[in-house]
Amino acid sequence: MNLKRHCLDMADYHAWASERLLAVLRQVSDADYRADCGLFFKSLHGTLNHLLLADLIWYGRFVGESPSVRSLADEVEPDRDALAQRVLDQAARWITLIQQADEVRLGSPLGYRTLSGQQVASVWASTALHVFNHGTHHRGQMSAALTRLGLPAPEMDLIYFLRRTQ
Repeated sequence: MNLKRHCLDMADYHAWASERLLAVLRQVSDADYRADCGLFFKSLHGTLNHLLLADLIWYGRFVGESPSVRSLADEVEPDRDALAQRVLDQAARWITLIQQADEVRLGSPLGYRTLSGQQVASVWASTALHVFNHGTHHRGQMSAALTRLGLPAPEMDLIYFLRRTQ
């Protein structure tokens, strides 16, 4: 397997796992969806919003746009349904970005500024994979919160995605 195929698989997985999570989140009452359930970003809404915010920040770095963010908890979308759709739309944008990248770009450094203003660089492909791993982390947190609410945890492990696609 080459690096581009791996990055594209992970971008596809990021979208697939988000769709599976959102299907279960739709079953949660608005009160439970917005309640502090002990997550770092408090609620299911806060955590899903953070997942989108981080995706937007990172995507901006990849395409040369500077994010205007005060905090990693900034609310980018208060409407529940609109937030879910934006998560899916952003996941699709990652797939397109990876599809357009060539092997040279995948192995080249991605320079960007951290939120504190420090200029840094990391390998383009590794940084994209970080974004998808970050999504996995927060989807896992939300999955745990869903089980505490008595809902089934969606099967989002990478192996389920791989079995489905291979």
